[in-house]
Amino acid sequence: MALTPREVFLKLVWGVSEGRWDELPELYADQTRVEHPFSPSESEPMRTRDDLRKHFSAGKSLPPIRQEPANITVHETADPEVIVAEFEYRGTTESGEPFRVPCIFVLRVRDGKIIASRDYIDHISSARRRGALDEFIDAIRA
Repeated sequence: MALTPREVFLKLVWGVSEGRWDELPELYADQTRVEHPFSPSESEPMRTRDDLRKHFSAGKSLPPIRQEPANITVHETADPEVIVAEFEYRGTTESGEPFRVPCIFVLRVRDGKIIASRDYIDHISSARRRGALDEFIDAIRA
């Protein structure tokens, strides 16, 4: 039996937190549409599982960060394929400083695979937790 949208979402956020970069693309359909509307550097949606493989492989080069999803609230909608998930990534940086990155994901899951996602992430908090705030500001200026 296919995973529910809630189950797919939980596999996604825990997979990100645990750095399971090679497994994450398998949560998506071959043809999908993943958008990060608030990202200063991603203007085009990712449309294929291969696009997502490339996207998630960038995580392999990041320093390991201890984090986990927290404050999770999943809103079911009138459409059984669609959920809205509010949560935050919470953890500590390499230097031991605590952080939280608020997020809202709107997912459409069909047959246990993500066919569309709009991921609203606090990119400033995310850059700060990675020690990349200056790089983030440069991306905005560009």
